[in-house]
Amino acid sequence: MTGDRRRWFALAIVMTAAFMDLVDVTIVNIAIPSIQREAGATFGQIQWITAGYALAFAAGLITGGRLGDIHGRKRLFLIGIGGFTLASALCGFAANPEMLVASRILQGAMAALMVPQVLSIVHATFPAHERGKVFGLFGAVVGLGAVTGPLLGALLTEWNLFGLEWRPIFLINLPVGIAGLILGSRFITESKAPKALRLDLVGVGLVTLGLLMLLYPLTRGRELGWPTWGYVVMAGALVVLAALVTYEKRKATRDGSPLIELSLFRVKSFAAGIAVQTVFGVALGIFFLVWTLYMQFGLGWSPLKAGLTGIPFSIAVSTAAGMSVQKLVPRFGRKVLQAGALVMALGVLIYIWEANHYGLSIAPWQMALPLVVMGVGMGLIVAPLTDAILSEVPREHAGSASGLINTVQQMGNALGLGLVSVVFFGVVDDRLAGATERTAAGMAFADGFQHALWWVAAVMGVIFLLMSALPKRPAQHVEGAADGPAPETETEKEPALVG
Repeated sequence: MTGDRRRWFALAIVMTAAFMDLVDVTIVNIAIPSIQREAGATFGQIQWITAGYALAFAAGLITGGRLGDIHGRKRLFLIGIGGFTLASALCGFAANPEMLVASRILQGAMAALMVPQVLSIVHATFPAHERGKVFGLFGAVVGLGAVTGPLLGALLTEWNLFGLEWRPIFLINLPVGIAGLILGSRFITESKAPKALRLDLVGVGLVTLGLLMLLYPLTRGRELGWPTWGYVVMAGALVVLAALVTYEKRKATRDGSPLIELSLFRVKSFAAGIAVQTVFGVALGIFFLVWTLYMQFGLGWSPLKAGLTGIPFSIAVSTAAGMSVQKLVPRFGRKVLQAGALVMALGVLIYIWEANHYGLSIAPWQMALPLVVMGVGMGLIVAPLTDAILSEVPREHAGSASGLINTVQQMGNALGLGLVSVVFFGVVDDRLAGATERTAAGMAFADGFQHALWWVAAVMGVIFLLMSALPKRPAQHVEGAADGPAPETETEKEPALVG
């Protein structure tokens, strides 16, 4: 009984850390005008305050997951949450924009140590028959974090607590992080891969270089006018990543300690799920940025009004995520995920119709219907997808697998953000040419929003097709399935995570 209680305490702690990271990714966007005004940041510095975090986070995720496998998931989790909390304090007390950019990069690097341990701790702590419930909770946390960030950022910025302007958006992490550090050291018991592994430093260098070469031009491309060198560097990234695959194959044969466990891609559910996760990240990357710009610049809404508008979406995601894994997936399998893709696409199409029909006079309550439909669709996908990807992964590779899941999601998001320049700003710039009135400028953003949503709907169609490669139902939902993904993991005496 005590052990069971400790296990759920451990889950609450790692979920809180995941929520803190999810909120931190989105909370900054809403406060950018305040940072620009109060800190005197240039546009380039503002760009790096948001992009520096994402780049450091994406580049370090795979390494963070593998370090957890080697040195212990609890140890890396505590180092990550402690470093994240320290970096948050440095952000909150930054004396100038340069210090804020450097602190955000450090924050992203620490998140890369912390976040992969969340899924691997969950995967190694809970038996297969309980993971459905756990991933349902995880999906609810993802949905809540996606919208809570902008809303919390709006409230903290508008309240201007103690005259600190934007700084509380970072300082709010301090009490949460300190509590997570203290409670995590008490309730999470250490675990690591059952056989000794070594860190693959060449692999770390190649994966970091490849991801930076891919993400840096995408992040800076529009600001710099999409220079030729950006395309050359992105093409070079594919060469580096191909070299990484070749090297990792040799490394696995030579000493069995590669950074990326390529054998995972022979697991059909993992390979298919990773593809879906990447493309899904593209859709979310496009939607969330364009949606924020549409409401604040196109409709002229305040940050608080825009944040409150997202509440129905958040509630729908959280509710659907909990139901999908606990009630629907055990009965209908992958059809639940495919239904989610179609439902989300339907919500996008309803939103396009409403934005066109009501124009600039659209009200928050009129957006509730498409947002709820989209939220239900997203909720049907996020929790079961994580479950499906990890369901057949051997436990000794849980850290590496969860690092890959988070990495491809971040890569998909970055690709989506890069595509925003084409599918949104391209339309807006054309409409704004020669426009002088506020109404004309608003309509330009509204047209860009509708155009971008057609792309999101198309991406959801691609996701629906990719999902046909997923297993009909995750392993733990198959009648009589063993409490482990493969026979060899049944016999491994991996230490329990909680007492």
